[in-house]
Amino acid sequence: MIELKNITKTYETGELPFNALDNVSLKISEGDFVAIMGPSGSGKSTLLNILGCLDTPTTGSYLLSGQDVSKFSDDELAETRNKRIGFIFQHFNLLPRLNALENVKLPLIYGSVSSGRDEKAIECLKAVNLSSKAFNKPNEMSGGEQQRVAIARALVNDPFILLADEPTGNLDSKTGKEIIEIISELNKKGITIILITHDEKVGSAARRIVKIQDGQILEDKEVPKDGKEQKTNLSVTKKDYKKPSFSSPLNRIKESLSMSLSSLVATKLRSFLTMLGIIIGVGSVIMMIALGQGASSQVTDRIKSMGSNLLIISPGAANQGGIRQGGGSSVTLVNEDVEAIKRNCFSALKVCPSFSRGATVVYKNQNNSTTVEGTTADYPEINNFQVETGSFITDKDNKLMRKVAVLGKTVRTGLFGDENPIGQYIKINRINFEIVGTMVSKGQNQGFHDPDDIVFVPLATAQKRLFGLEHPNRLSRIYVQARAEAFINSAMSEITTLLRARHKVKKSDPDDFRIFSQEEILSTVQETSKTFTMLLAGIAIVSLLVGGIGIMNIMLVSVAERTREIGIRKAIGGKRRDILSQFLIEALILSLMGGIIGILLGSVVSKMASKLANWPTVISPTSVVLAFSFAFVIGIFFGIYPANKASRLKPIEALRYE
Repeated sequence: MIELKNITKTYETGELPFNALDNVSLKISEGDFVAIMGPSGSGKSTLLNILGCLDTPTTGSYLLSGQDVSKFSDDELAETRNKRIGFIFQHFNLLPRLNALENVKLPLIYGSVSSGRDEKAIECLKAVNLSSKAFNKPNEMSGGEQQRVAIARALVNDPFILLADEPTGNLDSKTGKEIIEIISELNKKGITIILITHDEKVGSAARRIVKIQDGQILEDKEVPKDGKEQKTNLSVTKKDYKKPSFSSPLNRIKESLSMSLSSLVATKLRSFLTMLGIIIGVGSVIMMIALGQGASSQVTDRIKSMGSNLLIISPGAANQGGIRQGGGSSVTLVNEDVEAIKRNCFSALKVCPSFSRGATVVYKNQNNSTTVEGTTADYPEINNFQVETGSFITDKDNKLMRKVAVLGKTVRTGLFGDENPIGQYIKINRINFEIVGTMVSKGQNQGFHDPDDIVFVPLATAQKRLFGLEHPNRLSRIYVQARAEAFINSAMSEITTLLRARHKVKKSDPDDFRIFSQEEILSTVQETSKTFTMLLAGIAIVSLLVGGIGIMNIMLVSVAERTREIGIRKAIGGKRRDILSQFLIEALILSLMGGIIGILLGSVVSKMASKLANWPTVISPTSVVLAFSFAFVIGIFFGIYPANKASRLKPIEALRYE
């Protein structure tokens, strides 16, 4: 069954290499019971590790059932350890988070056994008289009981060979004797036993003793049994060995998922703290995008509410104050332009001039810094801004330059509270104005601009009485209502031609005014909002990256803490992809669970912010998908390195890790 040919194992320790095994050759037949004995440091554990495919020789060949193990891939070696070899370790090497039943089942999982696992594991526990402890964890059992669990685990896949490394070393003499009796009975059933020990009494249980010292075999002899014939049932070993048959990827993923969940549940607090960075990051992304899109949605709705056929003309190529560049004292937009548009532009249905400036408004002991806008009677209809109480400015008010005012909702509330303002007088720049009306609220406060924080007065009053303009016909803007949305382009063309002619703008010179349509304004606002939202999201994504780094850090710590566990899993048949998928799935679970909690948290906080700060929020499916996708990508990106590091650990090095 086993043939070692000229095996040498060299370790580089310090400046000089050290041969743990030196040109060792050995044959072991099926059903044999061999005790390998020698003092500490003689090389017996190294020999056992090579026999168990946990380590590879530096030189020489190892034939197992006629096949050269040195030609096996890592996965084939793992399959060999799982299907053909059972391990009984001196320190038991049980996984502390799993109970006895789960420890025994582990080789079946790596062996792709899909059904009957519990029954097979219970059967093996019964074989070592330990079925009553099936649901006890290792720390709830004695040393002897733990070793019995280790034996049951070694037997669960019906191995051909059982390797025992000092199986009684950490046990009292009575328990040790029981363990050796169990091992002897297993040998009688046909299992090949290779036992490492330095105890002569333990070694005497074997039928053959191989003594090793300084990496060389000194003696290989049969053990006399007082004339009693030792019978071994070799029928259980008469099986043809086949190359590994790998299970489907889906089954592997299911098993890795199950083991990952068990591992994370066992460390709940650390798992939650690891997720915290992702939770905060995803929540921030959701909240920031919701706030940005909410603000954009409200501004968009307000612009749309003004009508799709609105044009706004404002001073364009002008310096601050609306004076045309190079034009001396002439102004860009004047009252006469309004009359010209009314007369000459067929596509313009209504035209409304406007001049606005900041001012202080006073009522009794209340004062308010606001915007005062001089305009005409057509303003409410053109701008879809309705009167709530009283009346708006009339043509007669403009003609007579009356000192009357109409208040926006914010100004009314700030000056009068619940008091009726109609008929009351306020001072604007120390001039008394009678309040004749109030306006319906235009919308919620949006950052630095509140459309309700405004006072309307007659245009002529603002130009000639209130502000004392040097150019009393100056306008801040002109509102034009096209006959229909289809007339927008023709209205813009007619107005442009008319104003260029009126302002005597040369063909080579740019317009000294600007015309905005609602579509242009809407497009500009949406682009600005999009940029703003992406900026906020970008800032929030930084916290996601920090969370991802936290996951990688914790996973690296987890790999270091669980190095011995990784070694145990590999020793009983875990392949590289099994370890890789388990740790990668752990990182993904942490990231995705953090993403889900972050989405819920971000949604709740966004709604709370909307109510408390009176700020609109819009949680779109796109933002949810974006945040969740980032969480997924971060889980893979920051989980792949520690997972790959764990999968590349050599089983013998991992088992030796302290």
